[in-house]
Amino acid sequence: MIILKINLTVLAEKQKEFLQTLLSLIESIKKEKGCSSYALFYEITDKNSFCIMEEWTNQKDLNHHLKSFRFGVLLGTKPLLLKPPIIQIYTPIDIRGMVFVEAIRAKEKE
Repeated sequence: MIILKINLTVLAEKQKEFLQTLLSLIESIKKEKGCSSYALFYEITDKNSFCIMEEWTNQKDLNHHLKSFRFGVLLGTKPLLLKPPIIQIYTPIDIRGMVFVEAIRAKEKE
């Protein structure tokens, strides 16, 4: 699993245009090969700060997405942003879950 995280801060007067653009892309991106999930969040204390979280099954499919027209449209929203987007890609070497959390919590009790 590969996580693509994109943080965006939109100009207040461009928020509606930005959201319309993103909403037009979501369903088609979710249907792309290798896309496990796609979610759009906004900061409760700042309605102009957004975070896109995407999960991809492998690097090949993510690379295809990054080269796609749809991702180009997302990058094309730069004039609507207060500052450049922050893009981070997480490629886990080791995935840990609840067993790990429980083990760490148990060590604290010792």
